[in-house]
Amino acid sequence: MKKLLKKINNKIIYIINHLFKKYFDKKIFMIGCSHILNIRQSYNNINKLNDLDYKVFSQNGEDGIIDYLLSRLNIVKPKFVEIGVGDYSESNTRFFFERTSCKGMIIDCLQNLKVQVSKNIKLWKGDLTIVESFINSQNIREILNKNGFDNNLDLFSLDIDGIDYWILKSLPENFSKIAIVEYNSVFGPSLEISVPNIKEFNRTAYHYSNLCWGASLKALVKLMQSKNFIFVGTNYMRCNAFFVLKNYLDNIRTVLPEKHNLELHTDSNVRESRDKYGKLNYISGKDRLKLIENCEVVNLSNSESKILKIKDI
Repeated sequence: MKKLLKKINNKIIYIINHLFKKYFDKKIFMIGCSHILNIRQSYNNINKLNDLDYKVFSQNGEDGIIDYLLSRLNIVKPKFVEIGVGDYSESNTRFFFERTSCKGMIIDCLQNLKVQVSKNIKLWKGDLTIVESFINSQNIREILNKNGFDNNLDLFSLDIDGIDYWILKSLPENFSKIAIVEYNSVFGPSLEISVPNIKEFNRTAYHYSNLCWGASLKALVKLMQSKNFIFVGTNYMRCNAFFVLKNYLDNIRTVLPEKHNLELHTDSNVRESRDKYGKLNYISGKDRLKLIENCEVVNLSNSESKILKIKDI
């Protein structure tokens, strides 16, 4: 009897939580739509890209920046690809998918991804392709081609806390009009590095601190430049870099960051480091890089691309 009552109580709690989430998501969506429409009136007077930092369903204020870029490029219904979305409760494309009923593809290795995503959005409201897969530099182009997202992309977002650099490197030039790429600000403004190209990379397994993952901003800016993209700014959290295809750069009115002076875009105060037992230990500043100095990374500052310890670069 006690087990039955506990099961019933758990079910009731689940239903209540689900209803509250649906209610608050709807309110957040409506407020976000209203804010975006109001702020658009000042788009011609925006100085820095992160002045547009505003969160609806994104993790760290990307929604406002994305709307500005889409608006400046006159893109109403973006065709998008987002890699690394979790259950889609927080992502860079959810707000725009729900607002414009556009066409897109989301990819994540989360188990039962379609079921998890369907708990947060109404799949019938737009044309959303859901792919459950570990993405790497060998399979990304095949997945894009197979699903019809290998050309005419308006927005491409990549956030997998791992081999992001190597996935980008495997893509062709001009693969999207706008690209959003997560970078590791712990690596600082000067290092041109990435973690090695390891399939199914896991940041916790690579180093218990969770601090050694992804690529430095400098490495990504240089790579994206080779694919005809211009670096246009970052969000306030200093975790996502925004790029626009150079053919569309004239549409962007904000002051462009200096690609050789990236200190302002790597001054993150985020303290997400863990101790050996998996607990937050709030290490900050240069101590974060010191903690992972013995980790191996690829030095991308020259054509040799050697694997070295961070302390030896």
